[in-house]
Amino acid sequence: QVQLVESGGGLVQPGGSLRLSCAASGIGFSIYTMGWYRQAPGNQRELVARITSSGGTNYKDSVKGRFTISRDNAKNMVYLQMNSLKPEDTAVYYCNAVSMTRNYWGQGTQVTVSS
Repeated sequence: QVQLVESGGGLVQPGGSLRLSCAASGIGFSIYTMGWYRQAPGNQRELVARITSSGGTNYKDSVKGRFTISRDNAKNMVYLQMNSLKPEDTAVYYCNAVSMTRNYWGQGTQVTVSS
């Protein structure tokens, strides 16, 4: 059974930091491209950051320089370090795992940036 379980969300003030974690099980983790997406109310789900099996990364323009995605293949974990958070970063953040033939999603974790 495939599971992607996110954690680390919460309420943070503008300018603060959070670190999201995603624990993957039931997949050959190292071959998957792992991503973080987010969806705010009334908006479509959008890609925030992605890391390939070889460690290549790409980011949504508005988070470049503030967010960092990383992975630990030994632990089947992917992380999203979020710094200098802004109110517009408020959303549900989802972990995604994609291969040539499979696409999996986690249940999401809420991130709220507000004073």
